[in-house]
Amino acid sequence: MPFLHRETRASTRWPGFTRRTILVATLTGIVATVAACSTTRPAASPRLRVADLPFLLTGLSGVRQVAQLTGPTSINRTGTVEVAGQDLGSMFDADGKTWFVFGDTFGQRAADQTGGGGTEWRSNAIAFASDQDPSDGITFDGYITDSTGWAKELIPAKQVDGDEMTIIPTYGFAAGGAMYLAFMSVKHWGDPGEWEANYAGLAKSTDGGHTWTPQAAPRWSGDSGFVQVSVTGIDGDLWFWGVTHGRFGGVKLMRVPEGDVESQAAYLYFAGVEAGEPTWSHDPSQAVTIVEGTVGELSVVWNDHLGRWLMTSTDGAAASAVIREGIAPWGPWSPPITLLAQSDLPGVYAPYLHPRYVADGGRTVYFTVSQWGPYNVFWYRADLVSAS
Repeated sequence: MPFLHRETRASTRWPGFTRRTILVATLTGIVATVAACSTTRPAASPRLRVADLPFLLTGLSGVRQVAQLTGPTSINRTGTVEVAGQDLGSMFDADGKTWFVFGDTFGQRAADQTGGGGTEWRSNAIAFASDQDPSDGITFDGYITDSTGWAKELIPAKQVDGDEMTIIPTYGFAAGGAMYLAFMSVKHWGDPGEWEANYAGLAKSTDGGHTWTPQAAPRWSGDSGFVQVSVTGIDGDLWFWGVTHGRFGGVKLMRVPEGDVESQAAYLYFAGVEAGEPTWSHDPSQAVTIVEGTVGELSVVWNDHLGRWLMTSTDGAAASAVIREGIAPWGPWSPPITLLAQSDLPGVYAPYLHPRYVADGGRTVYFTVSQWGPYNVFWYRADLVSAS
């Protein structure tokens, strides 16, 4: 995925919503009013609370690089699996391991190569780790490899510009004993911060990540609000925070019971708040924006230290990596705080968190981040500064 930049303006607001109602007759002829959108279930944990609480996160300190994760000179010496450059690195847990999901991957790059490019191109790849200590970087146990020993392309793409240039996994998760990758089919890399997508969907593996099958459903159009997603399981549901193609749209939210993840009709879209309670619709056109701004490559996790949600993302306007705090999955969400600016890491994009990789009860967070110039993935840490 390319590092791209364009100036624009962004703002954050808390969405309002007016619920539509319909009249239905009971068997006794009594007419009642019911909501067209589904009501939320009672919150079973603080992660789903409905509360008017202040934001706690006021800033960051101690932000620094810990290690380089990918590339021939990285701590993982990925040249042994023919990986000279790759980006992204979102993370999820399955089969007792943490999986690192990468985008366009190249086996050979010229010494003066800048940005994505090279030979031995694979559209995607995945590594896995059992390393529990984030303080010195994450050492991979290995990659899923092909018969030649190279890092394997999991979901083949046509690699034809204007048709299907590449297939990029945007996040992974486990459900029902299987592993899933949410991916986007990219039609064309466009102007800075923009690209065209054909559609977004899911690929499934039932053999420990060795083979992946794109599923016929669910799928979302290439101009929907769920082309790039972050996925988290909460009380038996999978929650998807999504943005459209590129880095110049806002964030929307949907959820689905884990057992129905392959059923398009089972997905519920966050449609706003009424009387302080979230409302949901089966109609994706009713999904409202929960974070307005210029958001790309996002990651959302619960943080025990703050007792709040954290969202990291690329800010397409500032070409930076930012972090936000959320009270509930649907918000409200705070304005962005800069995690890494261009002056800190030129060509920075795609910061991804994982709830496992923290220290000091969650006060210190670790994250992957990509840098366009060397076109590889790095491991960073940051301390959360909060109000007392």
